[in-house]
This record gives sequence, structure tokens and C-alpha cells, in this order.
Amino acid sequence: MTRTRKLIKHSLQYLGVGILILSLVGCNNLFGPRGYSVKRVSDGDTIGVIDPSGNNINVRFACVDAPEIAHTNAEKQSKKAVDKNQFKWGEKAQARLQQLINQGGDRVVLTVVDTDRYGRKVSEVRLPDGTFVQEVLAKEGLVMVYNQYIKNCPSAAAVQQAEALAKKSKRGIWSDSKFLEPWEYRKESK
Repeated sequence: MTRTRKLIKHSLQYLGVGILILSLVGCNNLFGPRGYSVKRVSDGDTIGVIDPSGNNINVRFACVDAPEIAHTNAEKQSKKAVDKNQFKWGEKAQARLQQLINQGGDRVVLTVVDTDRYGRKVSEVRLPDGTFVQEVLAKEGLVMVYNQYIKNCPSAAAVQQAEALAKKSKRGIWSDSKFLEPWEYRKESK
């Protein structure tokens, strides 16, 4: 066996051992977990995360708009049907988002597409396993495609298709003839 062949053989053996060690130990144990740690679910389309450097970041979901939730005591005690309806769906969207975040081990991967006027990072949000959160929420009828900002959404087609399925199946908000789009609700509530 020539010297070059011996060198190649030993190199491949070391490479194999290295791959075996990585697969047994796991990359997360060596390099840390992937993405951002979620510290709170604010509503159906906003989360607070901590980046790998420990910085707090507020994230607004790209592509979609979720029903509003009650923020003030007055809103929580409102007797108006339109408020109750909006907040009911907002709470459902928030609860489902919390379930998804829990499913992902309280971690997300962000694709930041913009920063809004409040300083939030407008992002596509995925779980570590690749699940596209906005697509899931749209498919379940818990958020609406935000057409005003869809141009900033790299995965617009997936979200639009998910919403179309929810509409056709009358899932979530699409089953409720009294539901008012979140942007219309905010405009009327001013």
C-alpha cells in the first residue's frame, strides 16, 4: 500500500469516528441549541425572544394578522359583541401559538424580513423541526393573510394556500360570519 493510500485510509477512519461522535453526542450539545429562545407569547402574531447573545427581541409575524386580544381592564370587561368576538378569536390564536411554541421546545428559527415602526422584527417564524408557524395558524383559521404587507413575505404562497384551505373548510374565523378582520377592528376601535 502506498503512503498516499495509507494517509487517505486513516483520514477516512478519523472522519468516520468524528461523525459517529457527533451523532451520539448531538450537535446541540456541542454547538448549543439552534435559533431563539421564546420568553413569551404576547398574542396570536407577536412573541418575545432572546437571541443567542442574550438580547430581548420583540417579533411580529410576517405575512399574517391575528385577531386582537383584550389588553386593558375596560377591554376585558367590554359588553360589546364585536369586542367579545374579536377577543375570543384572539385568545384562541394566542393559545394555539403557545402550544406550537411548547411543541418546539420554546425555541424558534426566524427569517427577519423587516423592522416595523415599533421596532419589532417582522419575521417568518419556524419551529426547530421546520414547521412554518404562520402557515399552521392560517390553515387552522386563526390568522388572516395580511395582504397590505404580503410583499414582504418570502413564503407568501404557502400562507395564502393555507388560508384558502381554511376558508374552504370554514375553519376558525372562517366559520364565524360575525368576525371582523383585525385591521378593520383596530380602525373601528380608534
